[in-house]
Amino acid sequence: MAKGCIIANVEMTNPDQHAAYRALSETQGISRARTVVIEFPSSDAAKTFYHSAEYEIARNERAYAAQMNLMVVEGV
Repeated sequence: MAKGCIIANVEMTNPDQHAAYRALSETQGISRARTVVIEFPSSDAAKTFYHSAEYEIARNERAYAAQMNLMVVEGV
């Protein structure tokens, strides 16, 4: 089975709100525009993560803090 990845381009737009999101993640320092790649065993696993209750909390915190384009890709 091909691995799956979440690839996201993220640009912070609200530093104060972004602090709440960062508290839920393992990031440090000043956030700037960046590309994030997260590898999963399959694209189904990536989709399961994206739709999980835990990630929904992070998505809601990030919604007012950053603009993001995100895609799930297979076989990268």
